This record gives sequence, C-alpha cells and structure tokens, in this order.
Amino acid sequence: MNDEKIARINELYHKSKREGLTEEEKKEQAVLRYEYIQAVKNNLRSTLDSVSIQEADGTITDLSKGRKDH
Repeated sequence: MNDEKIARINELYHKSKREGLTEEEKKEQAVLRYEYIQAVKNNLRSTLDSVSIQEADGTITDLSKGRKDH
C-alpha cells in the first residue's frame, strides 16, 4: 500500500463526512480499504513469522511453524 492510496482513502473519508460519496466513490473506497486491510494483515503475518518464543523449559518455538495458511 503506497502513500498515494492511503491519501486517497483519507480524502474519500473526509469527503464522505462533508458531502457524501457517489456510488463510484463508495466502490473505490471499499476496494482501497480492503487493500489496506490486506496489507496490514500481511505485514502482521510477516512480523509474527520472524518471532520465536522461548518456553519455560528453554525450548524455542517459531510462531511461523504453528501457523495454518488459509
């Protein structure tokens, strides 16, 4: 997700509060929000995949190994 798309999300949000959106703008907003949410999820997954937890018994557990891809 680039800065231009984030700026457009914010622009559409502010316009929706001021005067409302056309149907086309509502669809654009929905698509951009979906892309943003997917980018956040992917970023979180990537971060968690690089995390390891040391258990009380001293063993190391990688969070990525226990994850099921959906």
